[in-house]
Amino acid sequence: MGFMNSLDICSSALTSQRMRMDVIAENLANITTTRDANGEPYRRRYVTMQAKDSFSGYMSEAMSADTSVTSYGGVRVTSILEDTAPFPLDYNPEHPDADENGYVSMPNVNLTREMVDMMSATRSYEASITAINAIKNMASQALNIGK
Repeated sequence: MGFMNSLDICSSALTSQRMRMDVIAENLANITTTRDANGEPYRRRYVTMQAKDSFSGYMSEAMSADTSVTSYGGVRVTSILEDTAPFPLDYNPEHPDADENGYVSMPNVNLTREMVDMMSATRSYEASITAINAIKNMASQALNIGK
């Protein structure tokens, strides 16, 4: 695996984690949105990711006689899904979206969960940055060998 392939893998991780952080930020921004365009509370969204290639695919390529194969994976966002958890009810009879019993359906966004997810995405992003810096240092040192 060359330096450029390693950078491609890291950049795919950066892109995916950035998308994850954007979706989490949207969830946090809508934590009190009780009515969207469809007339229901905001529904929490989350990102699903998967590896671009499987480990068995890499093993097959490594075992083959063809040494010109240079496809290396990374990660990609497969979809942004909505959480189907029920909406929590909040008793507030003066709220404009309250039902006849005085309960308001609130978004199914949990602040603690979102903050933990944000910290996880941030750490993953930082790990990819660290890997990119290590790759750059190795490339720089490899260029200095010839001096």
